[in-house]
Amino acid sequence: MRGGGPILGISSHFHDAAAALVQDGRILAAAQEERFTRKKADKSFPDHAIRYCLSQLPTPHAELTVAYYENPALKLGRVMQNARKTAPRGAALWPQTLRMMRDYGHGLPARLLSVCADPGRILCVPHHRSHAASAFYPSHFSKAAVLVVDGVGEWSTTSLWRGEGDTLTPLAEIRFPHSLGLFYSAFTQYCGFRVNSGEYKLMGLAPFGQPRFAGRIKDTLIDLKDDGGFALDMSYFRFDTDVTTISPLFEQLFGRPACAPDGTPEQHFMDVAASAQVVLEEALTRLAATALRLSGEASLCMAGGVALNCVANSRLLTEVPGLDALWIQPAAGDAGGALGAALEVAAQRRAERPAVRPARPVQNAMAGGYLGPAYDRAEILAELTRSKLNCEEPEDVAGEAAAALAEGHVVGHFDGRMEFGPRALGNRSILGDPRPPDMLDRVNRKIKFREGWRPFAPMVLKDAAAAVFDGPTDSPYMLYVATLKERHRHRATLATARAEGHYQPLDLMRAVRSAFSAVTHVDFSARLQTVDPEAGQTRAAEVLAKFHALTGCPMLLNTSFNVRGEPIICSPADAINGFLNTGMDMLAIGPFLVRRADQPDWVNRFIGKTTYARD
Repeated sequence: MRGGGPILGISSHFHDAAAALVQDGRILAAAQEERFTRKKADKSFPDHAIRYCLSQLPTPHAELTVAYYENPALKLGRVMQNARKTAPRGAALWPQTLRMMRDYGHGLPARLLSVCADPGRILCVPHHRSHAASAFYPSHFSKAAVLVVDGVGEWSTTSLWRGEGDTLTPLAEIRFPHSLGLFYSAFTQYCGFRVNSGEYKLMGLAPFGQPRFAGRIKDTLIDLKDDGGFALDMSYFRFDTDVTTISPLFEQLFGRPACAPDGTPEQHFMDVAASAQVVLEEALTRLAATALRLSGEASLCMAGGVALNCVANSRLLTEVPGLDALWIQPAAGDAGGALGAALEVAAQRRAERPAVRPARPVQNAMAGGYLGPAYDRAEILAELTRSKLNCEEPEDVAGEAAAALAEGHVVGHFDGRMEFGPRALGNRSILGDPRPPDMLDRVNRKIKFREGWRPFAPMVLKDAAAAVFDGPTDSPYMLYVATLKERHRHRATLATARAEGHYQPLDLMRAVRSAFSAVTHVDFSARLQTVDPEAGQTRAAEVLAKFHALTGCPMLLNTSFNVRGEPIICSPADAINGFLNTGMDMLAIGPFLVRRADQPDWVNRFIGKTTYARD
């Protein structure tokens, strides 16, 4: 392989396009294109993300290498082979196939050459190898099993690997069209949510239901083997022949047509969601056990979009025999593939030059996920001045924000580097007190403009988490679910709420109460983010520590700083627009505070005026 120098990883042309920059074994920068273009899940070639990443180089570097996150020729070959195989049934996919031929035949090569004019420095890393690299190399394991589960790359949908040092060895794979990711997406569509963005809603709907269809799913839709191998009965699915994921037989199997988009899911769909979730968890548990057995390792790394299913992740920790440690790439989806491609090329270089091999990364090789752009005081002040908002610059922004939160205010928090991946981890977050009974409704309806039954995540002090929750309580990237301890549960189990006549998701959420109702689900689960203020990584952790000192409560509601259908904010202008468009009470932006109570009347006329596409 030629030379050294920085490596720019790129993902694009499917969803969640991104760029990442690696140099000398360090991750310097990573960001999704959607954050700059404001188009959710933007799949376009990531020009903006690339410019940002390259800006993080100390000086322009002539020896830049570009690593693309999959092999376009193999992917196009799979798509064309599938089109021929399914003709004429697959006619609905032909326009997509033609666009891909155009993009991969001319558009993508030209765009890659615009970044690096030397074709010898443009490398393609297979899709699942990119995912595996994103999982293994940033982990602190010197050896580990690696499990990648997603929709589909070139051909692979599920792959098992063994990582050691600078080498990833493939162990087994399952190929398209048999896919756990697409299996779960089919249920996402059936329950009324959008494929490739609503899967987390399906996971959130599942606790409302009973898995009474799980047996039917395993008997009919998926042949699941003891070792986690599986095959789908494709007569029930259409993702290989159509722009939809399910066939009429799928709806017949469950005795009901699919839920209308944006419809309110009834009990039937809650039970279907619960059933799909249970089957997915069972498959992942078996696959993880097989990955450990084939690799001979006791540590496991995971990536691929399915690895973002935090309920399943928590089950792995308790149910996979022989599993001692689990590490999951926080940007587990296709955005993380850009990072993985760069890391794989870096690993190949080290393998060729073992004398310069660095030590294994520390636990925080992902820099806490804070790999996006930051903005200085002057840039923030310029935007505030342009917006004509009244602001102040107190000595203790964290203390002022904590005091406002203690009074029940909702605070938009913008500080430091933007997070990489789908979770807001404090730097681009909306914060609130999780205890008031009306906080869930207030933030969902007046700030996020989303379904009222969806709970928020708690940001919890690391040292206090185990006193409040049972289960995994070391969760810096919000990738696990823990359960609230019994003593903090106030009113009603789900069964009691139903016995009292509550059947709609929102009514159930209101009926099942806890001491922290805004951040616990109807089964008293919560998707934790644990933070350590002593580490000094984020100001949000400092806000939480000061809120704890004021109130005795060791957690805050943490949700991404955006509204429904919009990407998480990136810039000061995005933060100001978000503040104007929502009912939040305060904006803590860099060293400045903007209080809604201090603004002229015209500010409140902006609330709810900007709308976004259905997410």
